[in-house]
Amino acid sequence: MGLVAPPISRHLPLMSKSLKRVRAALDAAGIDTTIQETPLARTAADAAAAIGCEIDQIAKSIILRGETSGTALLFITAGGNRVDVDKATALAGEPLGKADAALIRAQTGFAIGGVSPVGQRSPIRAFFDPKLTEFDVIWAAAGTPHHVFSAKPDDLITFSGSQPADFTS
Repeated sequence: MGLVAPPISRHLPLMSKSLKRVRAALDAAGIDTTIQETPLARTAADAAAAIGCEIDQIAKSIILRGETSGTALLFITAGGNRVDVDKATALAGEPLGKADAALIRAQTGFAIGGVSPVGQRSPIRAFFDPKLTEFDVIWAAAGTPHHVFSAKPDDLITFSGSQPADFTS
């Protein structure tokens, strides 16, 4: 499987607020997984190399801004895929644009590079790339650029509250 870091203790006193929020969301959903520390994994390629998996097993959390509503929308996509803005706009029902760091932090509670598909500060509309369902296990950011967790795709769909949809190019 490649390089695997030791599990993060659930009681580690130096755990960031974002990491604690993800751990609490996973626990509340009854997801039995270990959050793993990795070298810097701001990109899907970095994360896949650190974990020792295929790039498409990385569930990227892409945040776009609803231009009409001003709210953040979450697109959980396979690491090798890109969000097609026209397809995503059709799903969202409003024009979409780039979300800035302030909007992402305010609505999700996460910094760019560590946005998790679970544990957002407030509810978020989310869409899920069907490519991720081709794998038994996928990996997602756990609230920091250095932490990931594994999950079954169907579990991630359920506990992220996301809707499977075609929004990639």
